[in-house]
Amino acid sequence: MDVFKLYRNCFNRLRLFVLYWRRIVFAPNHMKVGFLTKLRANFCGGFLADQWALYALDGKKKKEYLSEFDWYRSRYINEPFDQMLNNKVVATEVLRQYVRVPEVYLVKTRAGIVDAGHCTKDGAVAVETLRRRWEAFMKPFGKGKGNGVHRLRYDGQDFWVDQEKKSAEEMKRLFEKESEWYLSETITQHAYAAGLYDKTCNTIRMITLRDPDSGRIKLFFAVQRVGTAKTIPVDNASQGGLVCKIDLETGRLSHAGSLHTTQIYEEHPDSGIRFDQVIIPDWEQTKAEIVSLAESLPFLHFVAWDVVKMEDGTNCVIEANTSSGVNIIQLWGGQRNGELGNFYRKHGVIR
Repeated sequence: MDVFKLYRNCFNRLRLFVLYWRRIVFAPNHMKVGFLTKLRANFCGGFLADQWALYALDGKKKKEYLSEFDWYRSRYINEPFDQMLNNKVVATEVLRQYVRVPEVYLVKTRAGIVDAGHCTKDGAVAVETLRRRWEAFMKPFGKGKGNGVHRLRYDGQDFWVDQEKKSAEEMKRLFEKESEWYLSETITQHAYAAGLYDKTCNTIRMITLRDPDSGRIKLFFAVQRVGTAKTIPVDNASQGGLVCKIDLETGRLSHAGSLHTTQIYEEHPDSGIRFDQVIIPDWEQTKAEIVSLAESLPFLHFVAWDVVKMEDGTNCVIEANTSSGVNIIQLWGGQRNGELGNFYRKHGVIR
């Protein structure tokens, strides 16, 4: 084993140790699971307390489910190319060769706020960019789960961060204070997606993987993510958004579930739309496009694509992720002994 590989393995193990304590042991307990049960979940398999309640784990049943720690271990399957997807700005520049992606307006690095020709520490540059563009998403380029994402808007007189009014000076201070962010284009979503809930951009999470038996890329799983009044401006399930399973053959949505409650939602709590009456338009074309995209990057064995169908029917890839949280998959049944579990075993994630 060369020195670099040894260093990388040691670093990954240390990172997993830190993640275990930060993201599992000290994770929020939305389901109000009892303390002793929480400890049992955390230390007997690496489950979140919420997962214990969400999956109704007891006795042998936990052997059917992948845990939060299993997911963290899976994040290295694409190594060393995982770093390409972990940095959202870099991923966007790579993917634009193959598919429609949101335009990146500005990037805030350690050196300052940069675009194609300038670098400055003056937040006024970002304020003027927002004036010209009217709308933009402000996102951290190294985080996930919708953390740190804001929808920015200029209405011709006032600035808005999500639903909070700001002055130009307040916006300037925001841009200067926050680090490692980028401003990107907002996408006008298709009528079907806006009909689900029009206050958030509702993305399709499509998971492709390389089948261990055939060696071919396939679409393994897909869900429709839907925001609510409590999650504006994002639709992420980890923030409390809703998740509908998509029938891979027909594109029809199922009922919705949540990662913060065991409640089943037949209808959207805010828009009132019935989920199982919705079919994603041009589903066959969307599937073919995403599988073809995954085949264009053969060194990536697993990718979770976040796709928005635009108002003209075009598919726009908002993000590509090197892994996917197992919760949005296992709301519909455990995967430890299923296709995902078998894939993880092939790559040494679980035994």
